[in-house]
Amino acid sequence: HYGTLLGSRACAHMAAAAWASAFLNALLHTANTFSLPLCHGNALHQFFCEITHILKLSCSKSYLRELGLIAVSSCLVFGCFVFIVFSYVQIFRAVLRIPSEQGWHKAFSTCLPHLAVVSLFISTGIFANLKSSSISSPSLDVALSFLYSVVPPFFLVSF
Repeated sequence: HYGTLLGSRACAHMAAAAWASAFLNALLHTANTFSLPLCHGNALHQFFCEITHILKLSCSKSYLRELGLIAVSSCLVFGCFVFIVFSYVQIFRAVLRIPSEQGWHKAFSTCLPHLAVVSLFISTGIFANLKSSSISSPSLDVALSFLYSVVPPFFLVSF
């Protein structure tokens, strides 16, 4: 019944909104990053070239720009989180209306792995970006980056 509940037009709107917000976020971060003067070289000892590590190479104190980017990113992340929670509430409401226990099992066996992957992505992303600098280490940063950027897409493709 998925095709009946969610038409192709709604899917296209959701995909367009996701792409547009991701593009806007990436554009803002890229413009901010390229406008920073680097005075500590340009070599990062990381697996991924993340903004927090690039900011450590900068010699400018651009707290206001960083605060603006954090505000925009937080709004996007909060909007996505609310949309995901709303979607899962709707999915679980629809599943609970299925009359047979076998139908419940089939629906939950499809939804729960996806929910686990989304939870892994969100929790590791939040921890990586909000952890204090006192527990930061290069190996922990690489492990967290790997967990939220490589593992979830791998599992989504395999499900």
